[in-house]
Amino acid sequence: MMKDLRSLTYEQLCEEVKAMGQPSFRAKQIYSWLHEKRAEDYSEMSNLPAALREKLSSEYALAKVSIERRMVSKIDGTVKYLFRLEDGEHVEGVRMAYKRGGSLCISTQCGCRMGCTFCASTLTGLCRNLTPSEMLSEVYLAAKDAEEHGEKIASLVLMGIGEPLDNFDNVMDFLTILSSDNGFNLGMRHISLSTCGLVDKIYKLAERKLQLTLSVSLHAPNDEIRRRTMPVAKRWPIDELIKACRDYFDITGRRISFEYALIDGVNDQPEHAMELIKLLKGMGAHVNLIPVNKVNETGYKRGKRESVEAFAKLLNDNGQNATIRRELGSDINAACGQLRRSTIKTEKGGTLSE
Repeated sequence: MMKDLRSLTYEQLCEEVKAMGQPSFRAKQIYSWLHEKRAEDYSEMSNLPAALREKLSSEYALAKVSIERRMVSKIDGTVKYLFRLEDGEHVEGVRMAYKRGGSLCISTQCGCRMGCTFCASTLTGLCRNLTPSEMLSEVYLAAKDAEEHGEKIASLVLMGIGEPLDNFDNVMDFLTILSSDNGFNLGMRHISLSTCGLVDKIYKLAERKLQLTLSVSLHAPNDEIRRRTMPVAKRWPIDELIKACRDYFDITGRRISFEYALIDGVNDQPEHAMELIKLLKGMGAHVNLIPVNKVNETGYKRGKRESVEAFAKLLNDNGQNATIRRELGSDINAACGQLRRSTIKTEKGGTLSE
């Protein structure tokens, strides 16, 4: 299998160029073509000798990712992408408009093995990890589309299909490349990474002291509910997860955000809010409340808007900062996993309306 040059960090590319017997300045030229100019083929690299372009083409791959489907919300302009990977698999991305600039949510795995019972992304299990090159292609394709419509991507969220920390090494290389000065140059403070709570990987991430925002999908105030809705809780009890989060803050100085999907009759009662306040006391954390998305296979329902607002008020009145996530793209099923699932059904003989 040929090595994909777009997956290499600048340091790794320098080593590769050296092994080719090429002068060191070629690494900077190639890197610029791959990440600043976002070349899709080695033939575009016009300042490289023809012999080198031919060598790269014959010995190194460039992952082929394309936008198979682009859906635009008539309500708020949110754009949803269905990306087709070279092996025929699919992942999703969502570009959202905010006053501070566009935000892009991308996938880090094709499918997911975490098994959260309220999530569409995990229904088909994990197919495979995405490479750094494939994740970068999601960003570059969406950025090009945004630019063609007079917009730009100002921030990135790793909260699409997959568990980022379950694809740790590839995601770390992706972040290194994405934030590099001579590449896309997106600062770490404009990147959020979401995890369902892989405690060992949270400590591993903390060691890197990246200035990104860590978002932890909590979704329950206690072990009983969390184990029922999130299998990862059977491996990592909530007390261990919260300790890891406190330690993460101590090591990095970066405040953690907690995602909390409100499920009608499961975790959205006043007593659950009071448990959550006690659990997070003293952390200075932010709670992002999310009315649960409807997924036919789960049977879960979202509560009424009034109950969501009452839950948020109870948290804020008791000193726990909380906001209700703005819902975008509701008319195009913008929540990640839904479009890929429909596509899989269609390929197996179903219909997109299922």
